[in-house]
Amino acid sequence: MSYFAVVREAGPAWAAGGIYDQPAVEGHATFMNALADDGFILFGGPLAGSEQGRVRVLLVVDADSEAEIHRRLADDPWVSTSQLVTVGIEAWKPLVGAERLATAASEPPRLRRPEV
Repeated sequence: MSYFAVVREAGPAWAAGGIYDQPAVEGHATFMNALADDGFILFGGPLAGSEQGRVRVLLVVDADSEAEIHRRLADDPWVSTSQLVTVGIEAWKPLVGAERLATAASEPPRLRRPEV
């Protein structure tokens, strides 16, 4: 397996507002959490506070190829509705802190609604 940095962003059907204002947010969260549980997504989250508007997200994934990434992310409910698009995939070679990556990846992140 190899590591990749994946950037996704709001697509043409993104509704006004942030992540938690989107239709089908629960389906998207369930899908992303399942990918994390599978060990495909190691880390993920919005960039620069974009969760309150037109989101931009960075994912660090463990995959065999770019084709696998496209294939697995294609099943995201927000992809079929054009709410979210993948705009970049780059192979990533961690150098600093690489020894901690396996430990950190053993507890996958969970997409949750913030506490109010």
